[in-house]
Amino acid sequence: MTRIADIMTRSVAVVGRDETLQAAARRMKEMDVGALPVTDGKALVGMVTDRDITVRGVAQGMVAQESLVSDVMTQEVRWCSEDDSVETVMAQMGEQQVRRLAVLDAKREIVGIVALGDIATRQSAHTDDTLREISTPES
Repeated sequence: MTRIADIMTRSVAVVGRDETLQAAARRMKEMDVGALPVTDGKALVGMVTDRDITVRGVAQGMVAQESLVSDVMTQEVRWCSEDDSVETVMAQMGEQQVRRLAVLDAKREIVGIVALGDIATRQSAHTDDTLREISTPES
């Protein structure tokens, strides 16, 4: 049984809740990612995506140089443990309809991130079922 620790991305960039949307967008560009975990110190407090910045921020008239990540981030944090099995995490992604999860250690500190793409490229079994669950609108 493969653990998430074996396939997750460890060099995860984070952004502080009090940083600007512009700073978050720049970090996303530098790292070539579309989402960043949001932290307050070492605590995971949310997730911000390029879509959050665009739809919740820019489209609402927020000024990227002045508005804060905390204004647009998703506060309902989805995460998994580095000791969770890939199968468990795939089921969680399907149930929660998310494509990526922050990975926390036993101290509940962020140690990585795992995306459906990580699972698909490193352990492809049943990722099609998970993608179908993620993509199917809830009734």
